[in-house]
Amino acid sequence: MLNFDTEKMLFTVPAKMHNEDTLQRLLKEHPEIKFISLAGVDIAGNDTDERIPAALFKGGMEDMLCHGVQTDGSSVNLPRIAELNNAKVDMIPDMEADWHVDYNFSNVDLKTGLPVGTLRIPATLIHNDRKAVGSRAILSDAVAKFKTELLDLLRAHPYVAQYLQGVDSTEDIEEILLTSATELEFWVRTPEDKADREELFTSQELKEQYWKRTYGPVRTALEKTLEILDCYGLNVEMGHKEVGGVKSRLTSSGGMDHIMEQLEIDWKYASPMQAADNEKLAKNIVREVFNEFGLGTSFKAKPVEGVAGSGEHTHFGLAARLKSGKVVNLFNTKDMEADFLSPVGYGALMGILKNYEALNPFISSSTNSLKRLKPGFEAPVCIVTSLGHDPKDPSRNRTILIGLVRDLSSPMATRFELRSPNPKSNTYLVLATGYMAMLDGIGAALGGEKTPAQLEASISKRSGEDDSYLERDREYRSEKNVFTEYTDEERRKLFGNPPKTVWENLKNLDDYPDKLRAVTEGIMDEQSVDSYRTCILNEWAKELQLRNIPNAMDDVRSCARIHDPSSNDLDDLKWDKVNSLRYLIAKDSTDSASLLTKATEALEADDYETASALQTEIQEKLELLKKEYLSYRRNLV
Repeated sequence: MLNFDTEKMLFTVPAKMHNEDTLQRLLKEHPEIKFISLAGVDIAGNDTDERIPAALFKGGMEDMLCHGVQTDGSSVNLPRIAELNNAKVDMIPDMEADWHVDYNFSNVDLKTGLPVGTLRIPATLIHNDRKAVGSRAILSDAVAKFKTELLDLLRAHPYVAQYLQGVDSTEDIEEILLTSATELEFWVRTPEDKADREELFTSQELKEQYWKRTYGPVRTALEKTLEILDCYGLNVEMGHKEVGGVKSRLTSSGGMDHIMEQLEIDWKYASPMQAADNEKLAKNIVREVFNEFGLGTSFKAKPVEGVAGSGEHTHFGLAARLKSGKVVNLFNTKDMEADFLSPVGYGALMGILKNYEALNPFISSSTNSLKRLKPGFEAPVCIVTSLGHDPKDPSRNRTILIGLVRDLSSPMATRFELRSPNPKSNTYLVLATGYMAMLDGIGAALGGEKTPAQLEASISKRSGEDDSYLERDREYRSEKNVFTEYTDEERRKLFGNPPKTVWENLKNLDDYPDKLRAVTEGIMDEQSVDSYRTCILNEWAKELQLRNIPNAMDDVRSCARIHDPSSNDLDDLKWDKVNSLRYLIAKDSTDSASLLTKATEALEADDYETASALQTEIQEKLELLKKEYLSYRRNLV
């Protein structure tokens, strides 16, 4: 299984090889590559995948590299842009990004003995021959704008050089460098196995899985995955068990069964576009390899309620190449033991925090993603950061939204870790809007010619204190455990009220126009924002009506009466509580409709405000139902 000679396989085609002569040679040397696929990414983050025979590509390579291939609006998710009556979309190859060969390990070419490969070429979507659209285009524009405007800011405010490590003058800066990375968490399991929430919760509380040794098919699949990702040049840093999961069982035949584990894989940083492309590649490899070992994979943010979800912590780095060729980290201050950050670093962090209400719709865009963001599961619940207790002693607070990662012995490692994204987040838009928010904050910090001490005072301000950039009645920094040392009311008052539903999250795009402008101006026009909003709203409404409501009904029906007349009065009392909740959630009567029926009717009437409120109530009642039913079941002998 997966025992192929990787030395004979082609995994990556870097930008320097994107010319017709080299490509013709590579395809001749690797006859196992039988297909070509141009991979555009729409506004929702979905990538296209078609199969163009390699022979056809070789015959028309010059034209295809220049003009790409054509698709239509029904093939990509671009509402308000590529509609059925205006659906011309071209996919133009990205000649600057790395291209990868996607191998089908289940389909072996008999002549070469190697798996059949498809050369996947990242592509830009062009609507009506004029406008670049979709997620890759947005990220490309964001990177270009960030680099240009930050360089202008640095040169317009040369004072900042006195606080930048390794920089004598801002005129010495030749180029701005952006670096990004993601950490991929996911669940694996044997097909058809159902999750036992009690068992998973107990294992999590006892820390029976976190960073423990893998074994059996999970170990083999993980090791194979790491080997293959390195073949693609991702420079894997580690793979390990995460907090979620339970012990598998040994079958009588010597195999493993009842596998349900959570894993994480990390790899080296890259440019923002390459980082987003690499993440898609990594997820495809994980899925393919684990499937070969009979294991299903889930990249959902919250595959099992009540236990740890899967995050995809996203890292933002910023550096500059000087005219001398030296590369310096722009987040670092000259004296790292005296200050946490440079003015550029403080400004970037403050930009994320101030504008997060407009960032969040591009990060947490599904019901499942919001289910993950709850206290007690190492996932952020409010807009707050942590710098550490002292610049001389870097620390990490895992209860905040975005944290500072720094190591005094490794200055180039200084970066920010945004903890709210999940494996289903659209990384292209997370990075694009994140860097725009950072640019807004840097502009304010440098525009006021602030010192590190002044900016630390700003980000550490108390509610009620005025600030030239941050909001008066908010706080933005805490070195405490924000899950346990604040009440829900205190968190909402100090750090903002987190959205409970996708509808509430999308409303922020209207409620915070200045913040929306900060994260989209110059990279997303009004049509693109409307396209994204329409896409996410439609997905939320359809999922709620066609999946969440039916699933809720199944949950209610699964809470069936199981005690008999010989049971005692307490069993009857406990069952009455359960049954009352069942009727409230799912059973209509002549006098009133159930919550599920009311939600369905609201969605059919496009009354999203009411549907959103009912979704929240249904979720709360379902959790109470499961709790009461567990209490009822535990009392039965």
